[in-house]
Amino acid sequence: MNLNSLGWNETIEQQFTDYQAQGYTVGRVALEHKHIYRVYTEQGEMLAEVAGKMRFNALAREDYPAVGDWVVLTERPEEKKATVHAVLPRKSKFSRKVAGSTTDEQIVAANVDTVFLVQALNNDFNPRRIERYLIMAWESGANPVVVLTKADLCDDVEEKVRDVESVALGVPVIVTSAAESRGLEDLLTYVRAGQTVALLGSSGVGKSTLINCLYGEERMLTSGIREGDDRGRHTTTHRELIALPGGGILIDTPGMRELQLWEAGDGFTDSFQDVEALAAQCRFSDCGHRSEPGCAVQSALLDGSLDEGRYRSYVKLQRELAHLARKEDKRAQAAERDKWKKITMQMRQKYKK
Repeated sequence: MNLNSLGWNETIEQQFTDYQAQGYTVGRVALEHKHIYRVYTEQGEMLAEVAGKMRFNALAREDYPAVGDWVVLTERPEEKKATVHAVLPRKSKFSRKVAGSTTDEQIVAANVDTVFLVQALNNDFNPRRIERYLIMAWESGANPVVVLTKADLCDDVEEKVRDVESVALGVPVIVTSAAESRGLEDLLTYVRAGQTVALLGSSGVGKSTLINCLYGEERMLTSGIREGDDRGRHTTTHRELIALPGGGILIDTPGMRELQLWEAGDGFTDSFQDVEALAAQCRFSDCGHRSEPGCAVQSALLDGSLDEGRYRSYVKLQRELAHLARKEDKRAQAAERDKWKKITMQMRQKYKK
């Protein structure tokens, strides 16, 4: 298997140099099972597990491999198995908070160049969901592209495109229809040799169908939408890296109807640059945008230049991120304590010897 077809480049080669000198090999994670990974290498496909030392030193889920990661390996080609010793530095990662009350990061895809944010043009169409996805896409370090599917099932495509453009400021919006082979050529401009594209969106929006169209054959299982509410059935149940025959890499992901934010610095500002620009024009720097005199945000809401739904989303997501930051601070403190416990244990074992 040619590493260049999997996205190998000079930057990754430089990161791997020291490991190569020690006799290690390299591969890219294609699929993540429970405690085991499917990895693509020059020797072919391997099943890999994390080395004991790496597992001991790991402080959080982010320290383990994720789909799209380049990993340092010792291979056993005759068994088609390998051991993972390290993860090479990620140039980008799309993360979300794991479901539930715990504050842990789940890396959905790593080393992605472009993120296709896929939404169907049916009754499940929701610009508020696109705002949420955009925050995480900008924060990931990859470039977002909004892909609107099932245009053949929509009577007001242009109106919905305008709705998306009003929240996805400066982001390309591509309208597609697999049934009519519409928009596929536009997608191919992003799916080039050595480039990695992740597809993210809710269940049933057509991610697997798009992959089949781009691959050129039925590579992924597909299913229709449920009758009555236009919501999709889960087809993809895991994250998987797929190398296209003509070059380019796709990462398919399970449907995520509820995307819980993980972190957002510049990503939040980039996604709500219109609201942030208005806030900067307020008379007071600590304006709460309620009833303060000289509030540019309230003026924009009154004259209709700022959509009330968008502003409510801005406030809601801002509060959600502030709450997450408080919980994350406590998690970071706990992780620091765990790190020093491990260091102390290692020192004690060293002196016992």
